[in-house]
Amino acid sequence: MYTRLLFIALFLFVTATCSWAQQFQVKGVIVDKDTKEPLPFTSIGLKNEQIGALSNEHGVFSVPAPSQNTADSLIVVALGYARRAVLVKRGINVTNLIIEVPKRAVELGNVVVKAGKVKNLGLGSRTDNPGEGMIQGLPGSQYAFFVKNDKNKRLGSVRTVSFYIGENGFPREPFRVRLYKADGNYNAPNTDLLTENVVVSAPQGGQWYTVDLTPYNIVAPEEGFFVAMEWVVSGDKFFATNFMDDYTPYGQIMRPTFEFKESRTWNYSIGKGWSLITAANSQGLRYNAMIKAEVDMIK
Repeated sequence: MYTRLLFIALFLFVTATCSWAQQFQVKGVIVDKDTKEPLPFTSIGLKNEQIGALSNEHGVFSVPAPSQNTADSLIVVALGYARRAVLVKRGINVTNLIIEVPKRAVELGNVVVKAGKVKNLGLGSRTDNPGEGMIQGLPGSQYAFFVKNDKNKRLGSVRTVSFYIGENGFPREPFRVRLYKADGNYNAPNTDLLTENVVVSAPQGGQWYTVDLTPYNIVAPEEGFFVAMEWVVSGDKFFATNFMDDYTPYGQIMRPTFEFKESRTWNYSIGKGWSLITAANSQGLRYNAMIKAEVDMIK
């Protein structure tokens, strides 16, 4: 009898422990503060624990509640919006949380009209032959390549950006186009140049895919700028869950190039930020994302 009672007590203890160990969730939707419209593909991450997720195309998200600290800040980063921090606590399930995010104020500087003839200038990768390897990411991760103005030409507006989409994976999956100034720590990507939500998909892989950006009137910084691919997931493949659990990241895949002796590619992960990719091949040429851009060159 004593043994049986001990077994039952031990069973209840283990059950309670396992129940406590179960991951509590924070679930909700991200919306525009003024219009109340949902914000798709928004980055949500716990500041201290460095984990996060991406909202789906309806702004719906689900992330683990804090497990290490009694409370943490849920950081919300939406393209074109101000950052928002929401306090969340450990050991509590939160459902139907509505997070309203305000539009980011854009300071309008003086518009400088550059006189002269305008020609097309190509920046970035120049090859049509991708290197060995694959570049792929989880929802919310990014690879950004610096299209450098090597010859110090006078630059005007950005016309197009192009990504070499690999033949493997699912080439027709959507992704978001991002453009950044190189004004972060150690010249990392930082300030958005493209503040519109431009989500596109390639018709097939094994070739360049070009995105027309002329409608957005983006003026290229003189030193160059970062062009980034951000992985997003549509439809039933990703219902705003914690993608660290069981999501297989087989969306579109980029291919690398080994044209440059310097590292020009940075990787972004939710909760961890930007890091420079420094891998090289046997010839000492750096592993970079195969991305290019066309801009107006002022003569």
